Amino acid sequence: MADYNGSVPDGNNVIDIRCLKKSYFLGDMEVPILHGIDMCIKKGEFVAIMGPSGSGKSTLMNMVGCLDRPTSGNVMLMGRDTNTISDNELAELRGFEIGFVFQNFNLIPRLSAYENVMLPTYSNTKKGMDTSSRAQDLLKLVGLDDRMGHRPSELSGGQRQRVAIARSLINDPSLILADEPTGNLDSRTGEEVMEIFSDLHRQGRTIVMITHDPEMEQYADRVVYIRDGYIVNN
Repeated sequence: MADYNGSVPDGNNVIDIRCLKKSYFLGDMEVPILHGIDMCIKKGEFVAIMGPSGSGKSTLMNMVGCLDRPTSGNVMLMGRDTNTISDNELAELRGFEIGFVFQNFNLIPRLSAYENVMLPTYSNTKKGMDTSSRAQDLLKLVGLDDRMGHRPSELSGGQRQRVAIARSLINDPSLILADEPTGNLDSRTGEEVMEIFSDLHRQGRTIVMITHDPEMEQYADRVVYIRDGYIVNN
C-alpha cells in the first residue's frame, strides 16, 4: 500500500493544460482528436465540459484525469508536469488527487456499499487517515448510512451513484471528475445527485463534469464547449 503525505506543490490551478494535442493511430494513419487545447481549472471551481458526440470531450476528460498522456503539450496536475513523471508516479498522483465518478457507477457487484467506498484505499491511503471511519462518514454524507452493507444489486441507480460519489471522496482528492454522472438516471434522481455535487462545491470542492445535457449547465460556475477537438469558448 502506498503512503502519501500531501506534499504535492500547492498552486492556484488544480489542472493546467497548455497546447495539448492528442492523436490516435490506425495503422500508419494518424487520427487527430484534440488540437492545441489550452485550459486551466482553479481550486474551488465547478466546470462543465460540453460538446456533441465525437467532439473530443471524452478524450479531453482522459487528459484532465491523467488517464492518458498527450501526443504533445503539457498537462500539469497540482503543479506537477505529468509528462516528466513515470507511469507509477502518475498513477499514484492520480489516485490521491483525483476522485472519479462514472456514468455506469463502476461498482464491484460482490462488494457492499461500504467495501466499494473503501476500495481505492487498498492501494492509496493518505498518511494518518482513518479510512474506515471516513468511509462510514461519507456514506452518511450521501444519505446511505442505512445501506452500508447492501450490495449494488440491492440499491437503486441513484443510490449506486451516491456510493460512487462517496468512493470518489475517500482519499480527499483535490479534484472530482464526473463523467456523465446523471446519464443513467431519471430526471428526479439526477437532480438529487446534482444537489450532492452542488453541496460539495459549496464546501470548496473542485469539480469537473463531462456532460451533453444542457440542463446541467445551471450547476456549473463555468461551461467549456468543445467541438471537433477545439475549445470554442473557455
